[in-house]
Order: sequence, then structure tokens, then C-alpha cells
Amino acid sequence: MTPRRILGMAVAALAVPTVLFGTLCLGGSPLPPAEVARALAARVFPGIAVDPVAVSIVWELRLARSLLAAVAGAALGASGAVLQGLFRNPLADPYSLGVSSGASLGAVIAISLGIGLPGALGAAGSFGALGAVEVFAFIGAILSAVVVYAVARVAKAMGPTAALLLAGTAVGALVSAVVSLIVSLHDQDLHEVFFWLLGGFGGKGWTDLAAALPAAIACLALAFVLARPLDLLGAGEEAAASLGLDVRQARRLAVATSSLGAAGAVAAGGIIGFIGLLGPHIARLLVGPGHRRLVPASAAIGAALLAAADALARSIASPLELPVGIVTAIIGAPLFLWLLARPARTGAGA
Repeated sequence: MTPRRILGMAVAALAVPTVLFGTLCLGGSPLPPAEVARALAARVFPGIAVDPVAVSIVWELRLARSLLAAVAGAALGASGAVLQGLFRNPLADPYSLGVSSGASLGAVIAISLGIGLPGALGAAGSFGALGAVEVFAFIGAILSAVVVYAVARVAKAMGPTAALLLAGTAVGALVSAVVSLIVSLHDQDLHEVFFWLLGGFGGKGWTDLAAALPAAIACLALAFVLARPLDLLGAGEEAAASLGLDVRQARRLAVATSSLGAAGAVAAGGIIGFIGLLGPHIARLLVGPGHRRLVPASAAIGAALLAAADALARSIASPLELPVGIVTAIIGAPLFLWLLARPARTGAGA
């Protein structure tokens, strides 16, 4: 590994704890870094003199939320790296398979119809740590991905990879139309639906983090397993098959991995754009195209980006809280345009 790649891996690895610490300082009541450090240490070393209000703010209000945003961002970053490798297309993102539309449909159904899960499964319509909206969003996302994959499998007029993209576009458009229909028939729920669709982590806590971790961990583990198959697919499916790769199995696992990560992230925070698109692009600049480095770097960059965006969302208009999807779009779109323009200006590939 070249010194540049080693430096890139170090930057990606250090970005997560650095950004997370910074997010604990930001909010409606900004805290000095020294106070945040003492508040973090107070739970481990009770003898440290620290303001109990600062301890409560850091541990009860900000830490779990920032970690949840980082977990969702890591899942989106890894999912984006997997899909860009599978499609050999830098414009692919975790929502290319219609996952976001399916999640929106599930969430809108739960919100508009006032669905709550049985009381025996959790008070006030909750299933363990997740509410009905999150459960229905996750189910909707997975079902949408399953439908897209099933449609792509029976498509005979084109290659399976192209069929996945086109099926994702078609299914996403159809499901989005159904979402619009439901919202128009239940316009009294428009405000709640609108803010869910824009994404956010307001009110999230430790139980939400615990609920989001399994899908994210599974996504990251599977994405790392896919590193070598994705490298082989970079040479084309025929070349990969000639090198002994089971292309169909690799494609199936890649779709499952990206869908699982995106579904978990959407269920945790709603529809949040650009993280799964930008994360792999920035990681590729830092560590190169090899997926053994690209997958963890994409997850780290995605985690740092979304945690930072969430901190800005709750800080820049305090005491109001902006939907984090607005922040990621405002910052992500110009940054993505700059990344697209960069090779043309410098002559270097991404």
C-alpha cells in the first residue's frame, strides 16, 4: 500500500471519532470541548468534577443520536460502495433499487392509517425499540427490493445488471405514485409525512441505536465479504466469470447487502440523500478503487458526513431543528458537482 493510501485510510478512520466529538459540542446549548470531554469521562470516572447538566446533555440527548446518525451513514456509505461496484456506475446509490420508495410507502401507510402494533409487543404501538412507522418503513424497503430483484430476474431483453437499474426506476416511480395517492387522501397527516420523508433523528435515543445496529453490522460485514467479487466485477461480468466468480450469486448477495443497509438507515432516520452517493466518491479519492479498502472507508466517510449533517441540522436554526435531508442536499449537491467537475479540471480520474 502506498503512503498516499495509508494516509487516506488514516484520514477516513480519524474522521469518525473527530466528527462525533464535534457533534457533542453543537446544539441548542453549545458546550466547550473541555466540558464535553469531562462529561464523557464522568460516566467512567465518577470522581471527575463536572456540571451534571452537561453530563445529561451529552449522554442523554446527543451521544446516542450522533451515534445513530453515524451508524445510518455507515450503512448508506457501504451500500453505495457495493452498488457502485456492482453496476460499475459512480451514479448508483443505495436508493437505486427502489428502497427509498418502498420505505416511504410503509411509513406513510403507518402514519396515515394510524397503525400501531399490538400492546403485548410494546406500549403505544412500539415493537421493542422501534415504532410502527420504523417497522413498516423497514418492511416496505425490503419488499420493494425483493420486487425489483424478481422483476429483473425475468427480464430477457437486457442484461441482469441493466435490468436491476431499470426495474428499480420503474418500481420506485410506481410506489412513489401510490405514496402520493395515500397522502392526498389523508392530507391531515401531511405535516408528519413531510418531515419523515425529509429525514431526521430528532427524539432518537439509545433504544433506537440498539435497534438500528443489527442491520448496519450485517450490511458492513457482508459488504466486506463482497470486496473481492466486486473487484472482479470491475473487469466485466464475463471476465469475472472466467476467473471463477459465481456472478449470479455475487449479484444476489450485493443486492441483499445494499438493500439491508439502506432499509435499516431509512427506518432509523427517514429518506436522507447524497450520503450513499458521496461517501464512496470521497473514499475513492482517499484510498483508491480497491474494495477491500473502499468499503470500510466509504462506511467511515458516510458515518462522518451524516453525523456532521445531523449536528448542523439541530444547530444552525436553533431552537428550530431542520430536517437532516435538507442539510445533506444543500451541502451534498454542490460537493457532488465539484467531485464530478474535478477530473475534468485536473485530468485525474476519481
